[in-house]
Amino acid sequence: MRRISKTRWVLGAGLALLLAYGVHFLWGWYGPGPLAQDTTFIVSEGVGMASVAQDLESQGAVASASTFRARVRLLGLRAGLKAGEFLLPAHASGAQILAILQGREGVMRRLFTVPEGMPAVLVHEKLMAQPMLTGPAPVPAEGSILPDSYDYQRGEARAAVVARMTKAMTTTLADLWAKRSPHTVAKTPEEAVILASIVEKETGKPGERRMVAGLYSNRLRQGMKLQADPTIIYPITQGRPLGRRIRESEIHAVNDYNTYAMVGLPKGPITNPGRASIAAVLDPAETHALYMVADGTGGHVFADTLEQHNANVAKWFAIRRAKGEM
Repeated sequence: MRRISKTRWVLGAGLALLLAYGVHFLWGWYGPGPLAQDTTFIVSEGVGMASVAQDLESQGAVASASTFRARVRLLGLRAGLKAGEFLLPAHASGAQILAILQGREGVMRRLFTVPEGMPAVLVHEKLMAQPMLTGPAPVPAEGSILPDSYDYQRGEARAAVVARMTKAMTTTLADLWAKRSPHTVAKTPEEAVILASIVEKETGKPGERRMVAGLYSNRLRQGMKLQADPTIIYPITQGRPLGRRIRESEIHAVNDYNTYAMVGLPKGPITNPGRASIAAVLDPAETHALYMVADGTGGHVFADTLEQHNANVAKWFAIRRAKGEM
């Protein structure tokens, strides 16, 4: 009886130790980890688990590189690691860290954003000011960049980001051009971008884009001057803010952009128009409007005749006087 009791005791103790070890092993995988704060972690292309585990230990994300690797072998999925930059949250478990590094959750994205209507010179300045990008970058041709947010990796070449943004514009323009309305005045994709750049700079209200495009389309059809203020400013600043009122001499300046001094489109875009502005030009509102004036809210009041327009201008001047702007 004593031998049986002793054997049972030994077996029980062994099972208890095995259970305790199992609980410890699982807790070390699924329980909170030692990482004190959110940390950026980089996995280089082609790097192996041994190196990654060592880096995780060095950054305090796991307590032991060898133990992490052992748990990965027994409990982790067979999917490989993804190259990239990841955000490891504070106290992430081993299981969570592996899921992040395999791209199954929480992949960190670094975005370079070009707002609609940002001219090429400012896109270039923003690229050069981004410290996580490398190398030189050309100043992109005006109108060649599609405003959007673009993923990039730490250390990526600036020229590569420019190429990606340019390709996005080429692809988007081809797609929109194929779907163009028969009412568009644009004879080529290039003309569509030029007119869209004017629409982009003329209105701050998305809902107005097609109406503004319709108005300018009417003027082009009738051989009227577009008389778009942003085309006066572009030759002076290359798209940067003017910072003052337009001078009378600048209104009458003769160049390839000033649509107060010429009939038709300027020789090139005056900014990088967004997809919505290009789409508006390729499918403009059907309207008889030929004139517009600001309404004080960022939008415009439209008119079919000069008489209506003059009345709208008088109302706008009254608003400005009431605000002390005149």
